Amino acid sequence: MNQLDPEAFKHAFRHHPAGVAVISAASPDGPVGLTVSSVASVSAAPPALLFSVTSRRGSASRVLAAPSFVVNLLSADQVEIARSFAVPGAPRFTPEQGWRTLPGGEPVLPGVHAALLCEHLEHVEVGESIVVVAAVREILADAPRPPLVYVDRTFHALTADTPLP
Repeated sequence: MNQLDPEAFKHAFRHHPAGVAVISAASPDGPVGLTVSSVASVSAAPPALLFSVTSRRGSASRVLAAPSFVVNLLSADQVEIARSFAVPGAPRFTPEQGWRTLPGGEPVLPGVHAALLCEHLEHVEVGESIVVVAAVREILADAPRPPLVYVDRTFHALTADTPLP
């Protein structure tokens, strides 16, 4: 296999927009979560998705160990939550952020475009990353609002007022 420059690969994806989500889970130490921009649909029937994490430490390790978790698909007005969950040690699960708990103990953020309650199907190690393939067990949907996207290391609102012909 050819050796490709990792910086060229990062550059290619840095300019490819991605939706933003917070993955949240209950752990023995309390609620945990992290911001990701790698969520993708895998299958509609049965509903399944995937995302990746680049560490087995911190919040990622607790999400990987939890039997279930929630994929909170963020709206543009939730950019501060995305920032909080992207920075280690930043305030998380505060009353101001509006978190509540599902019957199974998983933390969920009201007001997201959708919250997907998931269970792990498979973990695939690729380099230093872990790809999580998950079955969606429940969908909590809200009225659609402008989504939050990540492009070139910056959060952006994506609006429907400028569709292409």
